[in-house]
Amino acid sequence: MYAVIKTGGKQYQVAVGDKLKIEQIPADIGGTITLSEVLMVADGENITVGNPVVMGASVVASVVGSGRHKKVRIFKMRRRKHYQKHQGHRQNYTEIQIDAINK
Repeated sequence: MYAVIKTGGKQYQVAVGDKLKIEQIPADIGGTITLSEVLMVADGENITVGNPVVMGASVVASVVGSGRHKKVRIFKMRRRKHYQKHQGHRQNYTEIQIDAINK
């Protein structure tokens, strides 16, 4: 059984036991969260697709930790103009583990 969820502007295919790094959400480490934006649920041959979400479906996950991704380096340059710009960015994330998929 798996589901497709939407969180943080991205879509993820999840199954029970999966670990994900999603966009940062306000939650305590060790707590549980319920993700209600379920776009699709598949249970063997039975596939339920939402319009846009599946009514009554939810995914329960526990928060494992939080942190920051690796640094993305941005370098901009204009040739022959003596222009160079260095910049970096580290995105925050929340790591979750999927506990249950409710139809």
